[in-house]
Amino acid sequence: MSDTNPPADDAFVEEESTAKPIEKNLKSRATWTRFLFIAICFIQIWLASMVGTVVIVLGFLMVLFTGEVNRDLRGIGQSIASYVYENVRYMSFNSDDKPFPFGSPWPSAETDD
Repeated sequence: MSDTNPPADDAFVEEESTAKPIEKNLKSRATWTRFLFIAICFIQIWLASMVGTVVIVLGFLMVLFTGEVNRDLRGIGQSIASYVYENVRYMSFNSDDKPFPFGSPWPSAETDD
């Protein structure tokens, strides 16, 4: 037998110690709660994209017929974009702050003029 292979008992202990964190994470209530919020965020992003599409079409029609950008629609579009951004940050584990309506207020509609 070579000296590079550990005894069978040691190999089993290593596998057991690496399996425990996975088992702990699978049984963790926080992990499954986060999964639930991620699923809800997917739905929120879908809804926001539907509203955003309406805002984009209305904004384009306003420019087409009046030649001017509607400031209110710009603000709504910025607010929706910020909301989607907050959802994606939470879903990708870049933030632990839950997006609106679960913890954060609705994003402001600050636009660059």
